[in-house]
Amino acid sequence: MDHVYDVLIIGGGAAGYSAALYTSRAGLDTLVAEKAAPGGQMALTDIIDNYPGFNEGIDGFTLGMNMQMGAERFGAKTEYCEVTEVDFSTKVKKITTSSGVFYGKAVIIATGADPRHLGIADEEKLIGKGLHYCAHCDGRFYKGKTVVVVGGGNSAVSDALYLSHLCKKVILIHRRNTLRATKIYHEPLMKAENVEFIWDSAVADYIIDTRLCGVKVKNLKNGNEDNILCDGVFVSIGREPVTGVFKGHIDLDANGYIVADESSKTSVEGVFAAGDVRTKVLRQVITAASDGAVAAHFAEEYISLNK
Repeated sequence: MDHVYDVLIIGGGAAGYSAALYTSRAGLDTLVAEKAAPGGQMALTDIIDNYPGFNEGIDGFTLGMNMQMGAERFGAKTEYCEVTEVDFSTKVKKITTSSGVFYGKAVIIATGADPRHLGIADEEKLIGKGLHYCAHCDGRFYKGKTVVVVGGGNSAVSDALYLSHLCKKVILIHRRNTLRATKIYHEPLMKAENVEFIWDSAVADYIIDTRLCGVKVKNLKNGNEDNILCDGVFVSIGREPVTGVFKGHIDLDANGYIVADESSKTSVEGVFAAGDVRTKVLRQVITAASDGAVAAHFAEEYISLNK
């Protein structure tokens, strides 16, 4: 067998590098496997205002790089690769990647969750140019302006409520004629005077000038289309956990998230889950970082008890 790390961390976002900071600082031989760039989804955010310690905010890419450097300062290593297969069936865990095979006494999964897209042409190019997936991250850019929120579940309604306190007008577009969100959200949203509803409709296309400036909306009952002008669009139709490679190896919930409570422990001993990839209520940078510290603690405990 090749070199066996103390801890293998899959994912280099806030949860992954927070875990790496704590494990490497504790003297554990730590490897982070990251498929793209430090920060994960956080790296796509222009300004993060709700992470403590940065009075003027900080861009997500820089914060991700800082987290990486903080962990590597204590000896954590980073391998840029994609994990293609895992084997958690033995005491020493094995991950197969595009850069080779790695072994570890414990594994922390921090692969996160990607926002679901509408699948419209040029969607990727518009991200940060009027198109967003996190109201709490980017809502402040639209203070006193008009925005569209797409969706009708808890995340969409929560985003619409949050934006209603910042924006001049919030237009919520939903495919059905009633919200899917939990009833407790309905009353405050209906009372918000600056929230308008467009029911039984879907966004068919984006209206683009030098940046996104509106949406083309199609009524799903009669087929009529209207152009809605706005300053920004927030797509809130849920997230997709990055857990495909773990299916059959670890317990997932009905939505594909890893079943792990506040201890970060999963259904497999020695395997832990941190951040947006696990079943949880709030998915923010600060909660992901917190999860990473917790997972590191229990990974360290597991290793010390299973020497």
